[in-house]
Amino acid sequence: MTGTRVDEVCRMIRKMKKKDLDKVMEIWLDTNIKAHNFIPKSYWENNARFVREMISVAEVYVYESDADGEIQAFAGVSGSHIAGLFVDGAAQSGGIGKALLNYLKDKRPALELCVYEKNERAVHFYEREKFQAVSESIDKDTGEKEIIMTWDAQSGA
Repeated sequence: MTGTRVDEVCRMIRKMKKKDLDKVMEIWLDTNIKAHNFIPKSYWENNARFVREMISVAEVYVYESDADGEIQAFAGVSGSHIAGLFVDGAAQSGGIGKALLNYLKDKRPALELCVYEKNERAVHFYEREKFQAVSESIDKDTGEKEIIMTWDAQSGA
C-alpha cells in the first residue's frame, strides 16, 4: 500500500477504547462460534466473561468502517504474540484482516500466533500473509490441534 490508501487505513485502525468493548466482544463470540464449528458453542459462551476481562486490559486495535465508524474487526496483541484477529462475518474477505495484520507488522519486527488446524480458512490466510508453521500442539482446553505460526520482518516470513 502506498500514499493515500495507507493514510486511509491508518485512520481506520486505532487503539480500542472502553466504549468499544461490547462490539468487540460481539465480534469475538460470533466469529469464534462460526469459525470453530468443531468446538461446542458453549465453550465460547462459557469463556466470554473471562475473555472480556482480558480484552479490557489488553493491547487491542480496532478497525472502523470509513462509512459509519462501526467497528468491523479487531486484533489483540501482547509483545510479539497475536492473541487473536477477528473480522465481523459481514466484513470478511474485504481486506480488513490483512490491513490489521499489516498494521501490526509495521509495529513489530516479528510476530507469532496459534491457529486451530481445522480452521483452514485462517491457516490459509496466515500462510498468504507470509506466516510459517513452526510447530504444533494440542490446546489443553479444547483438545484440538493448534499450529504455531511465525512471521519475521527481515526474512519476510
